[in-house]
Amino acid sequence: MAGLRIPRPKDVREARAVQRALKARLELIPLQKRPKIIAAADAAFTEDKVVAVACLFSYPRLEFLAESVVIEKVTFPYISGFLAFREGPAVIKAIRKLKQRPDLVILDGQGIAHPEGMGLASQVGILLDMPTIGCAKSRLVGEYREPGRKKGSRSVLKYKKRAVGAALRTREGAKVLLVSPGHKTTIKDAVRIVLSCARGFRIIEPVRCTDRKTKVLKKALERAQKGK
Repeated sequence: MAGLRIPRPKDVREARAVQRALKARLELIPLQKRPKIIAAADAAFTEDKVVAVACLFSYPRLEFLAESVVIEKVTFPYISGFLAFREGPAVIKAIRKLKQRPDLVILDGQGIAHPEGMGLASQVGILLDMPTIGCAKSRLVGEYREPGRKKGSRSVLKYKKRAVGAALRTREGAKVLLVSPGHKTTIKDAVRIVLSCARGFRIIEPVRCTDRKTKVLKKALERAQKGK
């Protein structure tokens, strides 16, 4: 799966420079074709390892097709606004390991709803040169009005007077998800795709799949490490 070299900054200064360089490549454009195969990716952490899982699905039926796993040493500390450098390398490797290139990837994190407009979904999309969407459980930046309680209700997420995403209700009465375009998508695309993947739970089905698998693998890895 083609793409740019994965950046490995040594510190925040280098990481910020990478973010700004990548931002010059960011494209916020409508999806060029209706996706037939999508993927979701997520990561979990032990004390010194990152466990990344990518799952492949048909779309819009969301039939599970395949998965890939990458486990590697953590090389970047936990710093708000720079999480893409902590989990991004393993997530990108997991996506590249999939047996088929997806038409679009949904990431459990931010897209352009980020202080530098360069969250996990944006960085992954640019580095892999593919459409991506950020689907986060919590807000990193911006303000929004609480939308209606019905599934599908949404309101604009604004940061510095600019629309960067949407607060989207994926299940009646549940907390909203913060949805934003990553790369080669728009806010409209992001809302439509995420809502179509909501199947009775607040967390959309592709992300639920990766979340379950990363948690299982993390626990197994922790048990193995304790057993040494």
